Amino acid sequence: MDGETYRKGEIMAAAISLHIGASHAERYESNPATRESDWVKWMVIGISLTFFTLFLLLPLLVVFYEALRKGWDAYLIALVEPDALSAVRLTLTAAIISVPLNLAFGVAAAWAIAKFDFPGKSFLITLIDLPFSVSPVVAGLIFVLVFGRNGWLGSWFIDNDMKVIFAVPGIVLATIFVTFPFVARELIPLMEAQGRDEEEASTVLGASGWKTFWHVTIPNVKWGLLYGVILCNARAMGEFGAVSVVSGHIRGETNTMPLHVEIVYSEYKFAAAFAVASLLAILALLTLVIKSFIEWRAAQTAREEADDGS
Repeated sequence: MDGETYRKGEIMAAAISLHIGASHAERYESNPATRESDWVKWMVIGISLTFFTLFLLLPLLVVFYEALRKGWDAYLIALVEPDALSAVRLTLTAAIISVPLNLAFGVAAAWAIAKFDFPGKSFLITLIDLPFSVSPVVAGLIFVLVFGRNGWLGSWFIDNDMKVIFAVPGIVLATIFVTFPFVARELIPLMEAQGRDEEEASTVLGASGWKTFWHVTIPNVKWGLLYGVILCNARAMGEFGAVSVVSGHIRGETNTMPLHVEIVYSEYKFAAAFAVASLLAILALLTLVIKSFIEWRAAQTAREEADDGS
């Protein structure tokens, strides 16, 4: 049986699962024992919309209102201030370095965990989940203990005229630590759900492992991969706790955008603080738009493949 046959089988399975899911939903709504009254549904919807408005939409509107309250001129002046530009450059630098590294690690770890059995597999999964269970502040302190002046490796770095803590390398390391699970955790369930049939069929037909990876595995997970990269990038640009510990808060040198917002706000420069915060808010909105597009495109692709298979 070749890879095309496996593909058709998966498409038929997806179509059947979609049909079964729709029929289950219809039976749930039509059954008096499981159907809720209209007032219950509207109450739940009202509570959800109220929570969304008070805790998500209202703060977002306040950020833009405060940023533009003194006019566009003050807004633009706050953004082109040297310290603000330095914070933007450092934030982009940390993201540009950390996201590709996390992408490579996430794809490799997800492929190894989902497609192979090996000793220490459970331990690797535990390590991937470690940043989710450790406070970012604690993670930053770990880097200080290892690379700081009085740390385990601090004296060696000082002797070789290299600086990690209170410098860009420390910020990059902290950013990598807090963001590396996102790509792997997005791909592992997706690859496990797809199984190993297509890869095994490709190998039987004579494809090498590298060709199988590029022409079979990656196309199947491309939307999930992009989704994980978007989330990883958003977290990298918005990270505060770990970066705050290792940065030293040196203005114009080691302050990222969140740290710059904190410092400027503590100096009662509210317009400047909210101006830079509005950039982070715009990034969040852009992330949501891209995330929604990816989800819509992935669902549309699944429907098209299900229709073609049927």
